[in-house]
Amino acid sequence: MPEQNQNPNPDSPQGSVHETLDPSPRVMGSHEVYLPDHFVAPVVEEQGRAGIENQLEGKPSSLWRDAWSTLRRNPVFLVSAVLMLFVLFVAAFPGVFTSAAPNAGCELSNSNGGPAPGHPLGYTNQGCDILARVVHGTGPSIMVGFGATLGVVLIGGLLGALAGYFGGWIDAIISRFMDIIFALPLILGAIVFMQVPLMRENRGVTTLAITLVIFGWPSIARITRSSVISVRNADFVTAARSLGMSRLGILFKHVIPNAAGPVIVIATISLGTFIVAESTLSFLGIGLPAEAISWGNDISAARPQLRTNPETLFWPSLMLSITVLSFIMMGDSLRDALDPKGRTK
Repeated sequence: MPEQNQNPNPDSPQGSVHETLDPSPRVMGSHEVYLPDHFVAPVVEEQGRAGIENQLEGKPSSLWRDAWSTLRRNPVFLVSAVLMLFVLFVAAFPGVFTSAAPNAGCELSNSNGGPAPGHPLGYTNQGCDILARVVHGTGPSIMVGFGATLGVVLIGGLLGALAGYFGGWIDAIISRFMDIIFALPLILGAIVFMQVPLMRENRGVTTLAITLVIFGWPSIARITRSSVISVRNADFVTAARSLGMSRLGILFKHVIPNAAGPVIVIATISLGTFIVAESTLSFLGIGLPAEAISWGNDISAARPQLRTNPETLFWPSLMLSITVLSFIMMGDSLRDALDPKGRTK
């Protein structure tokens, strides 16, 4: 009598996934035949393990579900998420971290003063509380970054999707217009555009975000166009077309959702880029007005005290670096989760 269910590979890893067929004998002619176990190769990649776990739990596997299973095991994602939530909480609730107003109570007698009770980071050259200015400067920088990112995703994403899906003369017109805007560097184009009288006289969060959108949307449009081109001839698109769905319906219901992964990654990284751009323009004196609370304005004002009182430069620079680093780390984590083929080794 042959042995039942012998493992042909006893040295296989403990974590190997296998499917056991029914070991009961099957009658074939005049003989009883025992079917051996059927083994599947070990799963090595995170995406593969996530998909198998979802199937074992009875959940349908999908790109987003597998990406989340990968992200929650990624320490870089967890650290960046904590940093992002902290920065957003500071921007939304500055009163939790300081009770001092950023501009009120500034006394020249406290100029460049060190830490004091209620003022743990000391004072600026104008006698203002450094902690209050750093905390309250988070809001404008985050608002400019999110506003610009939302604008470039809507405009660049829509134009890139139309160019990639329809092709032909639509693609030619959008691509040539994209090349013209893309030829201008973001910061240089924003510097020139902010000198327009209308923009110069109405400097603020809104005008600065609009300026960054005008010169920042081509990068998102290029990524969206490439992603849509890779999806538009997929089997599910062909099936939807054969069922009589309109081209716009297919674009918005099937193509864009399945091409959104790379766009989300680039948008996350671009958010940090736009925050740096706002600080750079404010540092140069052409971003937010001088009286506005901003990390760029504080860094610019702290230049003369770099040797005598470096704390006034250090703290806003540190907050800016933490914010930008968190968004870049988040973008890298999303890229690894949504694009397993391009995963860094």
